[in-house]
Amino acid sequence: MRADSFYEAVGGHATFVRLVDEFYRGVAEDPVLKPMYPEEDLGPAAERLTLFLEQYWGGPTTYSEQRGHPRLRMRHAPYKVNPDARDRWLAHMRTAVDSLGLAPLHQAQLWDYLERAAFSMLNTFED
Repeated sequence: MRADSFYEAVGGHATFVRLVDEFYRGVAEDPVLKPMYPEEDLGPAAERLTLFLEQYWGGPTTYSEQRGHPRLRMRHAPYKVNPDARDRWLAHMRTAVDSLGLAPLHQAQLWDYLERAAFSMLNTFED
């Protein structure tokens, strides 16, 4: 980990845990997104997302050590990710990002990435 990484600049592990926990609070109540998570509870998904985001932003490489290459589109292929699902995902993530109280530049960088990622996961336009 580099001391000057985005990961460190925004508060490290604790910040990403807060982000993901807040995000999954919304997902847990979402009738479109919740069924996309096969586990009974969202804990395993939250852990995977936390590890992925930490690694992406310059934190520990635990995600790759445990799961290999992220292959995000492939991992999401079994699920119908249409514009409604994308927009719901983004709405819950927007709430989560806003809850962090990051510096404006950091918030903009994080949101830009998350928005691009959400749009790249689209795999259908069917309902």
